[in-house]
Amino acid sequence: QVQLAESGGGLVQAGGSLRLSCAASGSIFGGAVMGWYWQAPGKQRELVADITSGGTTRYADSVKGRRFTISRDNAKNTVYLQMTSLKPEDTAVYYCNANRYGTVYWGQGTQVTVSS
Repeated sequence: QVQLAESGGGLVQAGGSLRLSCAASGSIFGGAVMGWYWQAPGKQRELVADITSGGTTRYADSVKGRRFTISRDNAKNTVYLQMTSLKPEDTAVYYCNANRYGTVYWGQGTQVTVSS
């Protein structure tokens, strides 16, 4: 069964915005640190941001101050990544990640393409 399901990716012009969503099964969302990772072609998968069950957030240096905001709705078992002022270098596959007490889960990924 699908445990992490991303949505919201697509094609956007530079300067535009997208909001990614990741719906998680209830069995893994509670207590999990939820995160978003990105992977550009030919590059390693890297952390964009994550958020604890209590709402503490962490961001990669590359997106700090760039209006990427991670949030979670514990009632809906969903984590979001709001991305604004997008740049072509933000083009990547974005993966949802859950780390629940050391057990890690990945979504299938959603493509974000930013055109110049």
